[in-house]
Amino acid sequence: MTVKRCPTCKKTFTDQNLSFCIDDGTPLVRVDEAPVPAHDKEAIVSPTTETHRSAPTGAAYLPPGGYVPRDKQPGKRKIWPWVVGFLTLLLLVLAGLGFATAIFVPSMLRASNENTSNFNRNVNPGDSNANLGSNSNENADSDANDNSNAEEIPPPTSESDVLSTLTDLEHEWTVANINADKKKLRRILADDYVGTDPDGTVQGKADYLRTITRNTSIQKWDFEDLKVNLRGDRASLTGVLRVEVRNREGEILPQAFRFTDKFVWRDNRWQAVSSEVKVEVDSGVKA
Repeated sequence: MTVKRCPTCKKTFTDQNLSFCIDDGTPLVRVDEAPVPAHDKEAIVSPTTETHRSAPTGAAYLPPGGYVPRDKQPGKRKIWPWVVGFLTLLLLVLAGLGFATAIFVPSMLRASNENTSNFNRNVNPGDSNANLGSNSNENADSDANDNSNAEEIPPPTSESDVLSTLTDLEHEWTVANINADKKKLRRILADDYVGTDPDGTVQGKADYLRTITRNTSIQKWDFEDLKVNLRGDRASLTGVLRVEVRNREGEILPQAFRFTDKFVWRDNRWQAVSSEVKVEVDSGVKA
């Protein structure tokens, strides 16, 4: 039998699982397996008892302060449940983003394609000299020149400023004619606009916008001899429009048109109310 002794209180124990003295917590020391003297038998603690025989009757057992039972010792906190939970949440978020992408992106692409198709629906190549003279009117499209609630601005009084403004407007007007940009033309032309072609054909705004087509033959254009006549809220601009046109054989031919465009100050901007275009005699263009 293995006997353990407490160096402090000299008590002996035979419990093989006991390593500390149950009275003072001192680590036990093994002693030789020798017969225990009769006078020490009273100090031996039975393996099944929890209180020493010599302890005072009724004294409650208190474990030593430094002794902590094995089953009560704190262990390390496990972190793997947190890792698993985080990875699960991350997978759910990624799955949600993938689902949203699969649902919304195709819809956005379809909407973009539909808008592009509507924008280019009426853009078709036209003849080489289609509507060069800004001959157009559209009485039905009054939505382009709606009156706004903005504060009314008086018309400019400086002829040089008006000439600069109308020159820029003529370039914008020419580009809109070449590209058959009906939205831009609706804004440039007044609702009561009337234009006269070089062949004498008269068109209103609505008829012109209905028949205009894109002109891809014009390679270059420029304005010459521009003069403005300003009278209050009305102004007239005269000049020559020179263009270079590529014919069906691929040749570049010069053309020139003398024009008179009239404007009125409405909705705080200049709007064209009429235009008259004639072929320059020395341009080589048949009227």
